Amino acid sequence: MYAEDEARLLIAAARTRSELAQMAGRRALGLPLEQVLGWAEFCGLRISVRPGVFVPRRRSEFLVGQALAVTAQRSAVIVDLCCGTGAIGIAIACGLDRAELHAADIDSAAVACARDNVAAVGGRAYHGDLYEPLPSALHGHVDIVVANAPYVPTGELDLMPSEARLHEPVVALDGGPDGLDIQRRIAADAWRWLAPGGHLLIETSERQCAQTFDAVAAGGLTSRVASSDELSATVVIGAPGPVTQGRRRAGRRTPRPARPPTSAR
Repeated sequence: MYAEDEARLLIAAARTRSELAQMAGRRALGLPLEQVLGWAEFCGLRISVRPGVFVPRRRSEFLVGQALAVTAQRSAVIVDLCCGTGAIGIAIACGLDRAELHAADIDSAAVACARDNVAAVGGRAYHGDLYEPLPSALHGHVDIVVANAPYVPTGELDLMPSEARLHEPVVALDGGPDGLDIQRRIAADAWRWLAPGGHLLIETSERQCAQTFDAVAAGGLTSRVASSDELSATVVIGAPGPVTQGRRRAGRRTPRPARPPTSAR
């Protein structure tokens, strides 16, 4: 974004000259524009962004598009892991006629922000580690598990732009030694949550996509890769396969009581 465009946004957001000066000062100190404004545009939606919370990236709009593309019905139960502001899950919900959205993050500030955001589509936000805080009644009933989990290798964090490195939580960026630690955990347990015909979608990088593909396949899912040159985005998509069905037959699933999906519009 050009400086002139940023200036117009700041002027439009400020209620007084004093507030404008304060906002311009925070931006000059390196805070992400979205944290200064208090919102980010994502998939045509205005998503609230609080200080210290991961800012949704435009490339993740490709993840939303892929999730909508694999949703055969116009309604879905959605789980957004490592949700940050909740932008990805919200955008998917808004692209459907009916949706039931559950979002989770290990960062309490992100959950507080997401909780306010997902309320607009009747969603719920949970504080905890990946699937751990989700209701067990969702086992085997989730149509879409979507994750923009941290995938920056620990040794490369210092190479990130200062806006992310200094003003976003490390837990939202650090993916472990090779960047795949969180993705592997998500993929390994997805089969417990996915409904028949459901899908797991994980955002990754072009250079890491083979490893992400292997992680999803190791979780018993049939995997494929989708990419966008325009958005520099890569997504690995997994669906239940024969291994998943075998695991389900060998285990037990908690029946989920009937509940009509919440309107997403």
